[in-house]
Amino acid sequence: MDRRTKYTKNIIKETFLNSLEKKDISSITVTEICKIADINRGTFYRYYVDVYDLLKNIEQEFMDEIKNSNSIEQMENHSIYSFTKEILTIFENNKKLVRILFNTDRNIYFLNEVVEVAYDKCIGRWEKIQPESKGYEMENAVIFIFNGALGVINNWIKNDFSLSIDEVAKSIEACCMNGARNYIPKKTVK
Repeated sequence: MDRRTKYTKNIIKETFLNSLEKKDISSITVTEICKIADINRGTFYRYYVDVYDLLKNIEQEFMDEIKNSNSIEQMENHSIYSFTKEILTIFENNKKLVRILFNTDRNIYFLNEVVEVAYDKCIGRWEKIQPESKGYEMENAVIFIFNGALGVINNWIKNDFSLSIDEVAKSIEACCMNGARNYIPKKTVK
């Protein structure tokens, strides 16, 4: 991709994301994006069908970045902590996009893609380590862990990334390895 094409696509995406921060995608028009980005409609349509196609393209590029991260590719050699830390770093480096993706009505689809990427790598690793486990038990454990981790990540994002990546990664790893028992007050039953 030449520099001019890259610049044009980036300005379209930035303009779109800025608009998406302020209003719902159904209220954003190609005409509006083109006016703000100072491009003509033909230029927009050279790259995208409509605003939904643009959003899908942005989501796919972000998922590709996650899929191509070192920890995903080499998950078998990483701890939960280092894997989580790398994913959180990608999220923090893309704050605006992540806030939008986690706050739109499409976020369930995006989150499912994130879970699927990690799930496939994790289940493969765990099956090698513990081949005697029943498939459904391992599957349930992985689903439980990743959905819980996504809940923690979603909370981190909603709180404007207020905790450090290290704190969130350690918390997720601790919950994955020990459950929530360390965080729930112990009450004696009489």
